[in-house]
Amino acid sequence: MARTGTQLVVALIAAACLFGWSCRSTEPPPPSPSTKADADPFAAARRRMVEEQIRARGIDNPAVLEAMATVPRHHFVPDRARELAYIDRPLPIENQQTISQPYIVALMTELAQVAPGSKVLEVGTGSGYQAAIMADIGAEVYSIEIIGALAQSARRTLASLGYAKVQVRHGDGYRGWPEQAPFDAILVTAAPPRIPEALLEQLAVGARLVIPVGKRSQELLLIERSPTGYTERSVLPVRFVPMTDQLR
Repeated sequence: MARTGTQLVVALIAAACLFGWSCRSTEPPPPSPSTKADADPFAAARRRMVEEQIRARGIDNPAVLEAMATVPRHHFVPDRARELAYIDRPLPIENQQTISQPYIVALMTELAQVAPGSKVLEVGTGSGYQAAIMADIGAEVYSIEIIGALAQSARRTLASLGYAKVQVRHGDGYRGWPEQAPFDAILVTAAPPRIPEALLEQLAVGARLVIPVGKRSQELLLIERSPTGYTERSVLPVRFVPMTDQLR
């Protein structure tokens, strides 16, 4: 059988190997675990965050833990706060708003039972971190932000990190996103004085709404919709920025 030029070269190389010539691959070796870790200087801090702040406090949903260990929170805070990105506290972002502490982000995601394929509404995009966590799990995320500059900034950050499918809208969260309803879960990251009726209406049957409610004294509430109505449970006292309906 006649050999092509490529086949001849391969045969010559194989013969050379038999006579002791160097036959090491010219392709670069795959990066070692240490190389990958060096590429992300915050990887160790993120692992500690998950183990010490989140898993240790009772969060045990594997998808939530994996997302919290994957999403780079330091990209969602101002440069001046990057060294503080993985401590268990909220941090200031643009426009006098905050990014919630990691434990609260994980808790709300677990309470809402966000899962791959879930259609989720988030009210209060902020930096985009909570939306990124849910998108990393595999949810279809629709996020509303009342402050135009924050909506634009979050959209850019999410896209730059590969979460371009998260849809961010500049709008009034009190109205929800009716054209995309019903939702399998709704998470609200700012505190209204009472539960907005539109959000209850946009919950699918069997879905959950996780929302901080109150003025000076706030509670994180878990609302579940059944075929016959709603059930409500208080989870813990919290402190969120107030929810407003004034577009900026």
